[in-house]
Amino acid sequence: MSRAHTLIKGTLILTMTGLTTRMMGFFYRIFLSHAFGEEGVGLYQLIFPVYALGFSLTCAGIELILARLVAKDTALGRKKEARQLLYTALLITVSFSSIVTLFLQNYAGWIAVVFLRDPRCAGLLVILSYVFPFAAIHSCICGYYFGQKETGVPAVSQLIEQSVRIGSVFLIYYAAAKRGITADVSFAVVGLAAGELASSFYCLHILISGKKGEPKNRLSFLSLCRQIPRLLLPSLPLTGNRVLLNLLQSAEAVSIPLQLKTAGMTQKEALSVYGVLTGMALPCILFPSAVSGSISTMLLPEVARIQTLCDKKAFRTLVIKVTSSCIAMGCFCCAFLLITGPWIGSHIFHSSLAGNLIQILAWMCPFLYTNNTLISTINGIGKTTLTFLINAASLGLRIASIFLLIPSFGIQGYLWGMLASQLCVFSCCLLVLIRYRFPEKNS
Repeated sequence: MSRAHTLIKGTLILTMTGLTTRMMGFFYRIFLSHAFGEEGVGLYQLIFPVYALGFSLTCAGIELILARLVAKDTALGRKKEARQLLYTALLITVSFSSIVTLFLQNYAGWIAVVFLRDPRCAGLLVILSYVFPFAAIHSCICGYYFGQKETGVPAVSQLIEQSVRIGSVFLIYYAAAKRGITADVSFAVVGLAAGELASSFYCLHILISGKKGEPKNRLSFLSLCRQIPRLLLPSLPLTGNRVLLNLLQSAEAVSIPLQLKTAGMTQKEALSVYGVLTGMALPCILFPSAVSGSISTMLLPEVARIQTLCDKKAFRTLVIKVTSSCIAMGCFCCAFLLITGPWIGSHIFHSSLAGNLIQILAWMCPFLYTNNTLISTINGIGKTTLTFLINAASLGLRIASIFLLIPSFGIQGYLWGMLASQLCVFSCCLLVLIRYRFPEKNS
């Protein structure tokens, strides 16, 4: 199979998987809004900055670098080194994630009060802490297979994770209802942990059983330690960037309800609006991004391969085709959501506010879906510092809109800031890629 067909096949597999899990997640969000209410959804969404921060600290950067290095080793026929990198990545990430788990369990109350400004989050954070070791295993093994452009294992693990997450919450919710136990949003956090547990066990099963064509070598602890500098050193800047970005995103998420209260809302009203935005409107807008997300996932190893071969023509053609396709998809989705937004809000989520937010957010679609692929392309050529600066500028605009616009214009002021941030990312990424020059190829 040619490289182009491999890229298309991998993208289609991830796209179908992404659309399936997004569809499942879409109806799951409807269930959450009905079962726990807008305030409950807002409380659930409030812990996700901690989840994202922990994931970034433990394995997000290593997963990307692992995929990139595995892609290079595989292209050069060094399968044994690629396998060693995987085991080294597991050693590093599981160790780090276990530390994060212990920290979160011991300081959940402090984080809930000081950082999230809501003591009700303490119990949710304790449950969330169990997610990280399993998420580390899941992400590393998926990164390994992404580097080899084998999307089957990541796709199936994603379906398992989503299915178990949703199924376990349904079972717990209806079992509690039969016993007369009041529904609590902690059920949803238990589902989050159950999904990661199931997907990590599946990935480990595939890895241990051994896939055809992959070498089975006995590796010593010393040989794994020798790979640590090769994997850890390039991942440190990316991990640092991710952590800093997530700190900014966490500050952004926590500040929105606080500034809505400054605008005159009660705590319950502010948390409800935050829940509608992050738990209903944004998932609806992000639903089609399963396509661009799949493309961006497959782009990183492909761009790394093209860069290794210094194939300028292939790089330019790939960027033009992917960018134009994502813009076209974004324009179509924008028109669709502008027309159907109010109906989706009132009939599906039973929230007129959700419909209004969907209509405003729809204008981001052409830029939002394209930016995923542009950022992945820049990461693929190794310019991770530039992606950090671009994302930091984008976050800066959004945070500024929280403090400058929300007090006067309410949540609509923040949505204007989101649109401006997406335009910023789009413009900066295009400028970087237009000015990018390949290093001279050695003869």
